[in-house]
Amino acid sequence: METASPGDGTVKRPRPRGVVRLVARLPVLAYRLRLGRLLGGRFILVRHRGRKTGKLRQTVLEVVRFDRERCEYIVVSAWGETADWFRNIERQPAVEVQTGRERFRPRQRFLDFDERLAELESYAREHPSAARTIGRWLGVPFDGSPEATASLARSVRMVAFRRTCQDEGADQASFQRSTAATTRP
Repeated sequence: METASPGDGTVKRPRPRGVVRLVARLPVLAYRLRLGRLLGGRFILVRHRGRKTGKLRQTVLEVVRFDRERCEYIVVSAWGETADWFRNIERQPAVEVQTGRERFRPRQRFLDFDERLAELESYAREHPSAARTIGRWLGVPFDGSPEATASLARSVRMVAFRRTCQDEGADQASFQRSTAATTRP
């Protein structure tokens, strides 16, 4: 069941339940078992605080794109503004992001409509069948046309998680230590 939200053209979708929710939670189990690296850079684990309980929560999200230049992981909230993780990080920024073995405290930003549109246009060019499948799954008919892409961009929300300078320095120091250890006679 979908209903249009007043004003902005977003679509409210029911949250996943039952088997779909269970399958969606399996990647969290992989991270708990220290197998997150098997998911590669395609998924990230986001740790965040519950907006009501304050308890630490974990959500695995698919990476739409990794921007190497800005060191940003761009993810999508398929359930728009109604997803718990999204509502939680709106209230209080994410505590930590983990991808494979890498962990960092992110700076986050919410992408505006134009940025979401550009990301979805790029994604649709690079992964046309996946984009159509996602559109069907979300109940937003997607044929790759500019109108369909704009409709999808209005329907979803995107967040970019970026490493802070402190993390980049720590990564560099760790790399230098590991390099020095492997080059000793």
